[in-house]
Amino acid sequence: MIEFDLTRDAIDTEAWRRRLLDPHCGGYAAFEGWIRDHNEGQQVRRLEYEVYETLARTEGQKILAEAVERFGVNGAACVHRHGSLELGDVAVWIGVSAAHRDEAFKACRYIIDEIKVRLPIWKKEHYVSGDSGWVNCERCATHGHRHDDIAEGATETADVER
Repeated sequence: MIEFDLTRDAIDTEAWRRRLLDPHCGGYAAFEGWIRDHNEGQQVRRLEYEVYETLARTEGQKILAEAVERFGVNGAACVHRHGSLELGDVAVWIGVSAAHRDEAFKACRYIIDEIKVRLPIWKKEHYVSGDSGWVNCERCATHGHRHDDIAEGATETADVER
């Protein structure tokens, strides 16, 4: 299974996980990106995501296919929300099933890093102060293409939300 989707609705993470169940797989890894209450010194009240859907769907599917090929996993799925999201909402969910855990972890990490850099999804933060602003994701690009280092044992913390 390789499936990428976009939705305005809450993500049913358990339903997505069940879609990846495979008797050939002994490993499963998932990532949930949640809406947090702060960013760069500002208190965040809520977020808005805008997306260019046609391109995001095509590129999202490519990223998942790359992960399957590169890491030899059996299945990969991702769903990203758009529209208005509240604190604690799941903005993005990624799941990977594989014969072993190592491949599942690596593929999951690859998918979130590539999504943050390649998908035409834009985030607007609404702050407690009443101000709002579009988030520039230049910092995301510096994290997105370090997969060879990660595979060799380097560690790096991913930004939780897109």
